[in-house]
Amino acid sequence: MERAIERAARLKLMAFDVDGVLTDGTIWFTAEGDVMKGFSTLDGHGLKMLQQSGIELAIITGRRSRALEQRCENLQIKRLYQGVEDKRAVLHELLRELGLDADEAGYMGDDVVDLPILRACGFSATTADGHTLVRAHVDMVASRPGGRGAAREVCDFILAAQNKLDALHARYLAD
Repeated sequence: MERAIERAARLKLMAFDVDGVLTDGTIWFTAEGDVMKGFSTLDGHGLKMLQQSGIELAIITGRRSRALEQRCENLQIKRLYQGVEDKRAVLHELLRELGLDADEAGYMGDDVVDLPILRACGFSATTADGHTLVRAHVDMVASRPGGRGAAREVCDFILAAQNKLDALHARYLAD
């Protein structure tokens, strides 16, 4: 765990997968063919706290969804990459754009297709229900499943590693 804390303490960019991480992986289709997804408000607040602490956020996902676009608009996440086949290439592009090194970036994914980007980051995480192979190759495995607070757990972990979590919580405890 000490290694994960050290790695999380260096982060300036944190990126997330969507299906299975920010959602439980279920995809609903309406009769008209529209896609619906459910997002956790716990995870959303965790993402907002990362932004408030100065950590850049990105969403890098293989699927496309208008529901995700709306969620990112709601959370004011500007870096949304959908329909991505090579997530690691997008990460490297982001690192160049932001002038960061790979050890200053993190990613949270849940399936084997995420392994290349997870292994290219300074900090990697997955959900409690992430694929067995993914759980064996990340710095942190959340205790909660995807779409049910796992991303929030990782956000809190990063903020605690950077000694920022207590200050963010303090405003909710003020009289």
